[in-house]
Amino acid sequence: MAEKTKFDFVLLKRLMHYLKTHPYVSLASLIVVVSIALISVLQPIMIGEIVDRFIQDEKCNDSLIQSFMYRLEPSAALSDQLLAWTIVVLILLFLEGIMTFFSTYLGALLGQSIIKDMRIRLFKHLNSFKLKYFDRTPNGVVVTRMVSDIEAVSEVFSTGFITMIGDIIKLSAILIALFLTNWQLALLTLIPVPILIFSTRIFAKAMKKSFEKERTQVTKLNTFVQEHISGMMIVQLFSRSKREYNTFKGINAEHKQAHLDAIMANSIFFPFVELLSSLSIAAIIFWSLFQMDAVEGISVSTGEIFAFILLIYKLYRPIRQMADRFNVLQRGMVRAERVFEMLDRKEHIDDSGSLTEVDFSQKIEFKDLWFAYNDEDWVLKGIDFTVQPGQSVALVGATGAGKSTIINLLTRFYEFQKGELFIGDHSIREIELNTLRKSIAIVLQDVFLFSDTIMNNITLGNKEITKEQVIEAAKEVGAHDFIMNLPDDYNYNVRERGGVLSVGQKQLISFIRAYVYNPKILILDEATASVDSESEELIQNATNKLQKGRTSIVIAHRLSTIVNSNEILVIDDGKILERGTHQELLDLDGQYKKLYDLNFS
Repeated sequence: MAEKTKFDFVLLKRLMHYLKTHPYVSLASLIVVVSIALISVLQPIMIGEIVDRFIQDEKCNDSLIQSFMYRLEPSAALSDQLLAWTIVVLILLFLEGIMTFFSTYLGALLGQSIIKDMRIRLFKHLNSFKLKYFDRTPNGVVVTRMVSDIEAVSEVFSTGFITMIGDIIKLSAILIALFLTNWQLALLTLIPVPILIFSTRIFAKAMKKSFEKERTQVTKLNTFVQEHISGMMIVQLFSRSKREYNTFKGINAEHKQAHLDAIMANSIFFPFVELLSSLSIAAIIFWSLFQMDAVEGISVSTGEIFAFILLIYKLYRPIRQMADRFNVLQRGMVRAERVFEMLDRKEHIDDSGSLTEVDFSQKIEFKDLWFAYNDEDWVLKGIDFTVQPGQSVALVGATGAGKSTIINLLTRFYEFQKGELFIGDHSIREIELNTLRKSIAIVLQDVFLFSDTIMNNITLGNKEITKEQVIEAAKEVGAHDFIMNLPDDYNYNVRERGGVLSVGQKQLISFIRAYVYNPKILILDEATASVDSESEELIQNATNKLQKGRTSIVIAHRLSTIVNSNEILVIDDGKILERGTHQELLDLDGQYKKLYDLNFS
């Protein structure tokens, strides 16, 4: 636990590497914060000089008010000098304001530019992951990494690291100015600093611990909300609303407490910094008055006192701001750790295949294929079969027998451990992954549609597919009429997951999608399992047209849809139990015959 509270400089170095991707903005931002630091130190020094030159006078060593009254009617020459000095101070204030604007803008620009790059990189990385990762990782966790975690990382660059460099330069310049002005007063000013450093260290540890807790609760909250919005129908159908509401209240309370822990640390630390600042000013004033009244030969000018008070304010302000920056840096580092953990994951499918020119109108051959999701808990055990070009092979069997796993291996969503899988004479692993998947179309039982138009759900943004091609495919599939009856026909927005369409309509759209991409290999996974009889007839017609001239693998529970398949494989417990045509399997009077009788009883 002690190790986790230490600042991770390796992680910081990795984050800083992103500054190299935007060198001009990084350099400009650094120049601006350094300029602000130097300008802000000049102001107190010049104000102190103005007080000494134009208010305090050697002829009048009384009170500050008397000194001021003495200079109330200065000579014309002094008035011109005072005006000139005042204009310089005002110019410095104006420049500081302009620089502060550019500092804020450039910091935000740098932060947003970097997280844009990080999001693109992370999204691309996630796109290459095996489905196994998404099977065991809640969607809410992935969304949290992509959105809120990376957003927190942006603050490291916009208000964290570079601004901290400016604060360090400002502190150094202020300390130099203090010692050059009066080294005795400077030493007196620094007395509370060790206490401040010690308290800052305690504060940093407390903040990191609270940020880790906050990060965990944000992920937990996002996961719960996303899952329960997606499954709202189940929650309401089984009258679980009250129970889930109470669970959410508990998670939300933990989320609130995680934030309050961070606020508590801030509430204690920052007033403490203000107290130390006030004590330093009080000590300076008291010691200066003591020198003036009690120590002969040692004098402190009024201007020096003014300058010191202003410099002390400017000394403690960056210290407090640095605590804020460190606060932001800690939060960003905690979130960045999770983002980099995902970026470092080696969950992607090996895409070392180099073949891009492959004839997919060849046989597909499974040879002694073994697959397990975990270790050697085999799901498929020695699968052997061949799909000849242009033929259709059907897979039947109980749920969990391994039918869907077979097609997931063909599309390389998962990787088999033993055996071999060929397309023609080429091992599937020799084929470039994008080339393989472009030649295969899958129509699933649970059709996924994006919250977009029907047109975009069919083409998936592919500009090479024209509307005329889509309409022609829709007519072939038998879906054109129902699409034209929708309010905006092909521009109708189907909402999230196609919620405004029936199961059969969504299935027909998935057939059009497969049709326009003109695949060489077609996979139908339970395509008619959840539709009514009328939709089934349309889908069966679409299936026949789509299978024509293509090599296809069909998974079906409704055996009426596969009676004309060239070969039917009965899968049970990861093995091929029976194989043959529909009539051959009926004549065997085995497992297929039982399934067929059960289907039509």
